[in-house]
Amino acid sequence: MKQIWNEIQPADRYQVALNGLLQDYDQKVISLLYQPLIGPQCYSLYMTLWNEVEINRLWSEDWNHYHLMNFLSMNLSDIYEARLKLEGIGLLKTFIKTSGDIRTFIYELQPPLSPEQFFNDGLLNVFLYRQLGRTHFLRLKNFFSDRAVEPGEYREITRSFQDVYAAKIGPEVLNDTEAQELSRLEENRRYIGKNSASAIKIENTHFNFDILYAGLRDAVIPLRAITPEVKEAIVKLSFLYDINELEMKQILLSALTPEQEIRVDELRKTARDWYQIEHSEELPRLIDRLQPEIYKSDARDEGKTQEEKLIHYLENTSPRQMLIDFSGGSEPSKADLTAIEDVMFAQQLPPGVMNVLIQYVLFKTDMKLSKSYLEKVASHWARKKLKTVKEAMELAIKEDRQYKQWMNDKENRATTRRKPIRTEKLPDWFEQETINKTAAVAEDGETLEEKRKRLEKIREQYKKG
Repeated sequence: MKQIWNEIQPADRYQVALNGLLQDYDQKVISLLYQPLIGPQCYSLYMTLWNEVEINRLWSEDWNHYHLMNFLSMNLSDIYEARLKLEGIGLLKTFIKTSGDIRTFIYELQPPLSPEQFFNDGLLNVFLYRQLGRTHFLRLKNFFSDRAVEPGEYREITRSFQDVYAAKIGPEVLNDTEAQELSRLEENRRYIGKNSASAIKIENTHFNFDILYAGLRDAVIPLRAITPEVKEAIVKLSFLYDINELEMKQILLSALTPEQEIRVDELRKTARDWYQIEHSEELPRLIDRLQPEIYKSDARDEGKTQEEKLIHYLENTSPRQMLIDFSGGSEPSKADLTAIEDVMFAQQLPPGVMNVLIQYVLFKTDMKLSKSYLEKVASHWARKKLKTVKEAMELAIKEDRQYKQWMNDKENRATTRRKPIRTEKLPDWFEQETINKTAAVAEDGETLEEKRKRLEKIREQYKKG
């Protein structure tokens, strides 16, 4: 397991800062719009940090992380993971200062997007829709909107500033310069007030605009149509729907207006329609595609041993891609993907741990992905708070007899007919570990050939169940 001690320790100090005053309405936005996406632990961390700052102030007192762990009843790894998620969704900025052996963090809470920004974001609103469904999504939209004044019914008669106020010119004009000077803040201070939230930015590390522009030269789309707003939408849509440069070119062609312009709303609709056609109308969900960095092993490459290579693969592959690899390149069925997504969300298993579970269940059930069996084992792993691939592999080996009993009980309840004995396959990492453990307790004086034959016999017994 990759330790987080280099990143954060319980004795490290921290202070909370607010990027502008947060208000009760912000709490409603975070609770109802953000919490379904970030989960209850992230929400609790944000609200706890917020409440450490006194009303109408921007800074909290100085604390250490022991305080935070005790207050939230969370271990340091969970706090660190929740912090990263808050950073990623734009609700937190983190700063660090190191002085000798003492590290001090500043957690600067950011205001949430306004409901209007959120529902027009093009990324967060899509994830929220997928998380909550149409009915609850529309309910929230209505909750955060209200009736506007009908322009045709009323005529505005508001007076302007100069209609009401007049500027007097007199001897006191000499004080104007002093007023301006005194209004300026010192370098290390800022006014207390309400700040606007920044929109979510997707770092453009995956989409190559040079390739897109090269393709557009052969098309009828002028480069002037790719405005900064359109460019930002392209980055978000390519991330959201996993669209490459050539596919985006065709989507842009479909969204182009007769005036040779690209409207962002139409671009989003076209991209969504394309994805639904390509992926059997199944929209993406907000899931961690790969194992989080803090739960990866220390090795940065594939490693030398078979086990190290397997762990590297499971940590750097999404559950969906692993199913594709298992089926020789075929796209997984919608039922299998739904089962995995449901279990991941319900039990909050990291993707790497989910990969171990999928592999284990597939081998145990003759390559059939049983959702009920997945759920039963996953709930056990969730209670064990498994976070790393290595932990999941070790627990699968340790509890194999119990898991096999669960499966047999299910089969016995399903039918009373005697079934032929099924030959059970096992993952390579499971078989090798079993052999290693058996070899470790071999009797003294046993020849290598005798040991080999005995271990092969044990291996065959495992395969036969």
